[in-house]
Amino acid sequence: MIAHVFKVTVDPYVGKMGIFRIHQGTVTRDSQLFIGDGRKPFKVGHLFMLKGKDHVEVARGVPGDICAVAKIDEMHFDAVLHDAAEDDHLHLAPLDFPVPVHGLAIEPKRRGDEQRMWEILQKLVDEDPCLKVEHVATTNETVVYGLGELHLRTLLERMTDIYRCEVITRPPRIAYRETITAPAEGHHRHKKQSGGAGQFGEVFLRIEPLARGAGFEFVDQVKGGTIPGQFIPAIEKGIRQVLDTGVIAGHPVKDVRVIVYDGKSHSVDSKDIAFATAGRKAFIDAVKKAQPIVLEPIVKVEITAPDASMGDITGDLSAKRGQVNATHAQLGGGMTVSGQVPLSELNGYQARLNGMTGGQGRYTLELSHYEAVPASVQQQLMGQYQAKDDE
Repeated sequence: MIAHVFKVTVDPYVGKMGIFRIHQGTVTRDSQLFIGDGRKPFKVGHLFMLKGKDHVEVARGVPGDICAVAKIDEMHFDAVLHDAAEDDHLHLAPLDFPVPVHGLAIEPKRRGDEQRMWEILQKLVDEDPCLKVEHVATTNETVVYGLGELHLRTLLERMTDIYRCEVITRPPRIAYRETITAPAEGHHRHKKQSGGAGQFGEVFLRIEPLARGAGFEFVDQVKGGTIPGQFIPAIEKGIRQVLDTGVIAGHPVKDVRVIVYDGKSHSVDSKDIAFATAGRKAFIDAVKKAQPIVLEPIVKVEITAPDASMGDITGDLSAKRGQVNATHAQLGGGMTVSGQVPLSELNGYQARLNGMTGGQGRYTLELSHYEAVPASVQQQLMGQYQAKDDE
């Protein structure tokens, strides 16, 4: 027996249901079926045919029938069902679906519902191959991607109406980064005295820029025991706190080498917390002197639209700090434009594209690299961060 799962639905009451078309052989109640190359078969307890909203139980299905089975957690879209282990190599040619690029950051209205919201989103994504959900670590957001505003609005309505899960949405944050462009030195002495035992730690360090994508390097060059070895990890810990929170605009710091080369300690008052604080503040001091810049993600964009719209599309990309790399003619009078553009300029782009192409334009995105933002944008981001800090 061979069948193809062409749709998966998840019902709050019935559970996950796989709907499949039988291509060869027959399926009966109590059949043992494998899912793809899975090694463990499942037993068909109930076999259904769908008639509108009704699920009619049947005794068997034959080639050409569209049937369904429920409550099989391993069931997934595009799976091949078969009853013989030697058929686990069978796969259908993958279907070409549009890539979901319209993103929406989402969070539950009620605190504590994060796990439930994530589980509901996973169920809805299982049903729809044109939906994608991911947790973006750099911005600490859950982002769901679809084919457009209407697609995501339907998703949100289903979450509210079927699963009673109310959420707050907003455009996703842009994953900016910070880095330095010149070497610099930093120093901080942390001294605190409050009645009993105090805190003391002093750190001298140098920082150097690294190549894009190199990450972070920490180098211990302390000589003569001016900083006891047991406090070096605390200094690194303090520096890593700044890597996560940023210095000039509140975004992660990347591609920097830190060399700790000198300092002072106290036989009684020196503690891990003192050197963590000294390391953190010495690093901040150095970054501010090292000509820091903000980096933004640049994405490769590929736009498919009628050739009559090409002038509007290329002009719009140029106005949004983008560049056009190539254009290709498509069969049927269409054109494909390939280029690069800052991700921050593509907020609400599908609506703009619809306006330029009469609803016939489509686009896909792929991260290319990071580039320094213009000076005006950097000043704006720094101002927003400072205002938030003052609050």
